[in-house]
Amino acid sequence: VHVVESGGGSVQTGGSLRLSCLVSGLRFEDAGIGWFRQAPGNEREMVSCISNADNSTSYIHSAKGRFTTSSDRAKDMVYLQMNMLKPEDTAIYYCAATIRLLETRCPPGWPFFDHRGQGTQVTVSS
Repeated sequence: VHVVESGGGSVQTGGSLRLSCLVSGLRFEDAGIGWFRQAPGNEREMVSCISNADNSTSYIHSAKGRFTTSSDRAKDMVYLQMNMLKPEDTAIYYCAATIRLLETRCPPGWPFFDHRGQGTQVTVSS
């Protein structure tokens, strides 16, 4: 299984970025794909998740209304569109995949996501 992120970069406050994640080697239609982030000195947190099994999505509270995750099954790609970025969004963002769903929904955290990318840096300056 391979998970590869792309699309990080540097933007100013209020700007937008779209992260992309290519997942190969597992049944994409049965997978949950999560976006996680970790800033220096902080714990890793799950920003969003999409379950390809039932198309459900979930978001961390601070991302609601600003970030959107979506899945393109034809390309085995998952995206994270990030708008209205803030300096506190600065972190390394990781894409991770799992087939260990809770029935059809995303599991609650990093330990459940067995397949992980290398991460991409997002920097938001004020």
